[in-house]
Amino acid sequence: MSAALKLPENARTALVATIRAEGFARIPGAEMAAILGADPAALDAFAASWERLETDAFMADGGRYRRRRHANFSQGPGIPGTRRNPHRAHFQATVHNTLNGGLDRWFAPVEDAVGDSAPVQSLLGLGREVADSLTPGATWFVEMHQFRIEAGAGAPGYPTPEGVHHDGVDVVLIAMIARTNLRGGETLVTDDAGVELARFTLLDRLDTALVEDARVMHGVTPVEPADPALPSCRDVLVLTWKQA
Repeated sequence: MSAALKLPENARTALVATIRAEGFARIPGAEMAAILGADPAALDAFAASWERLETDAFMADGGRYRRRRHANFSQGPGIPGTRRNPHRAHFQATVHNTLNGGLDRWFAPVEDAVGDSAPVQSLLGLGREVADSLTPGATWFVEMHQFRIEAGAGAPGYPTPEGVHHDGVDVVLIAMIARTNLRGGETLVTDDAGVELARFTLLDRLDTALVEDARVMHGVTPVEPADPALPSCRDVLVLTWKQA
């Protein structure tokens, strides 16, 4: 499936320059929607797929607050557009994920229609442009994660239960899909010594952060319901690029 997105040269240059200077960049949701040329109906259908995620059964803390789906793709020279690969386990070394790393974790696959959808293909195209600008000529192994973090009264949810961390990849794209009856969920960016470089909250649909993973660490604070009597969740898309 081809990711038919081409950032204007000035926009790509500015975005990459910010990442090179700071180690990360933010794109407001309205700007991201314009960049993607996103059709509202397609975005609504994309967001609705978060209702069909499955419980993450690999939480070493015993938590049942996370739902997810996973897919992987390849991009690079000799690969037309973006190629979806056969489903496989997600693996992180313990040095990058001290809570859940060190084992193959098999999650439900991203639905075919979701992986092929215009929003996903456009986001894959955007991230590839950034990754290619930072490391020209590379072949990329790309992973897609749909996350829902649920919270209840007296039962907070933990978007990054492993804490502030590196993912062990080259580029990370984090896009907000929906916040429902939620407090908390601040994104933190730090250096390797733990010095805070930025703290912000992804609030609106498609509010996005792009991170150069080797240079900075990232994490998200716990979430809780704004109204304890109502359901509460945080829906996020995470895409990562790693040199194959």
